[in-house]
Amino acid sequence: MPDQPLLDVRDLSVRFRTRRGPVTAVDGLSFSVAPGEVLGVVGESGSGKSVSMLAVLRLLTHPDVMVSGQVLFRGRDLLALPDKEMRAVRGREIAMVFQDPMTALTPVYTVGWQIAEQIRAHTRVSRREARARAVRLLSDVGIPDAVSRVHAYPHEFSGGMRQRAVIAMALSCGPALLIADEPTTALDVTVQAQILDLMRELNARGSAMVLITHDMGVVSQIADRVLVMYGGRAAEQGPRRAVFHGPRHPYTWGLLDSVPRVGGPRLRRLPTIAGMPVAPGAIPEGCAFAPRCRLRHEQCAERPALTAGDGDPTHLDACWLPPDDRTGLRFEAGERTEATS
Repeated sequence: MPDQPLLDVRDLSVRFRTRRGPVTAVDGLSFSVAPGEVLGVVGESGSGKSVSMLAVLRLLTHPDVMVSGQVLFRGRDLLALPDKEMRAVRGREIAMVFQDPMTALTPVYTVGWQIAEQIRAHTRVSRREARARAVRLLSDVGIPDAVSRVHAYPHEFSGGMRQRAVIAMALSCGPALLIADEPTTALDVTVQAQILDLMRELNARGSAMVLITHDMGVVSQIADRVLVMYGGRAAEQGPRRAVFHGPRHPYTWGLLDSVPRVGGPRLRRLPTIAGMPVAPGAIPEGCAFAPRCRLRHEQCAERPALTAGDGDPTHLDACWLPPDDRTGLRFEAGERTEATS
């Protein structure tokens, strides 16, 4: 149906069996992506961003990994699909740009061969036509002299060019959903801007996107909605403007306050989030962020539900703080931090 989300993830959990017992990396995560929408997934390293998306595509195949919940894509539960049908979905309907383009590309095959191989795996075309399409894709993503570079190996490409090649491969079959895992990591500012422009063009063509990143600046430029993750859980989610201009969770406050600003008064010291990110095997039963939160109280020993605040039913957060005075509490906590730094 037109009003249904393209991707609807419900109560997704990922657990790893270890010698010390099961470790939960993703704990009851729920979110959705509408057709043509860009969802920005943010959080510190270890928040469960990449693991959750790998679980969505059923790429966690180790026998010691346990995945539960529902992942509905166009009404079909991907976690219940037979392997043959799931292989048809990957690459053709849902594509993923992995975090490290060097390890995402096979070093012993040319870049063009790898793009053409994906095209031939999902469509009935000849080798010549697949190669010609690979050349067009490399040219579309800004690879100079694509006719000759299609025969180059991954090590002959720069980091930015490899990232473009991986994006070209992901787009080779015109997927309805593109999952991009830190596509601008380790790229210089100029190349990063070019990659973001490319992703905007892809979204303008109708592709929905899930953008995984720790860079709040990137999210502010491209995302329609934002999902903030911490400890494998959703801490806050909502429209980009609501999350950036009226954040409700203390963890989101910390992420936004730690971003350097060009305008405004000069700070003596850039605010930081106290402590270290929670380890997957040490997540408390209550609020996962409570050990690092300056406003924690007794009720934080219980796990808060992800609920809407007053006024906007699309802006959700998982926090026990009173909903009517979050702004005042945010600046009060900030003053405490500045006074003790």
